[in-house]
Amino acid sequence: MSITATVAALLIAAVHVYIMVLEMFLWTGPKARAAFGTTPAFATETKTLAANQGLYNGFLAAGLVWGAVASDPVGFQAKVFFLACVAVAGAYGAATASRKILFVQTVPALVALALVLAAR
Repeated sequence: MSITATVAALLIAAVHVYIMVLEMFLWTGPKARAAFGTTPAFATETKTLAANQGLYNGFLAAGLVWGAVASDPVGFQAKVFFLACVAVAGAYGAATASRKILFVQTVPALVALALVLAAR
């Protein structure tokens, strides 16, 4: 497996760890509110929902790390599956929440997926 493809998958994992931290632990703070465009009142009201969403982002990151460290064919399959999940989740988020999610989540995941597939 190409080192470039694995590094790309790990970068996507790092983004999702960051999102997880924002959503699970920093949701009501200024950094998360600025990132997600929420008010203090909305952040307080949705703290539990955001933590749940953050947990799912953590699962995506864990799957990508697993894919990066597992030997093939499992590593390849895990990277393809979790990068596809990230891309689909990003497309849904872009369609329903904010178009910027397309550029933060979907496009990088598709680039990493292309690298993984090309390295095969």
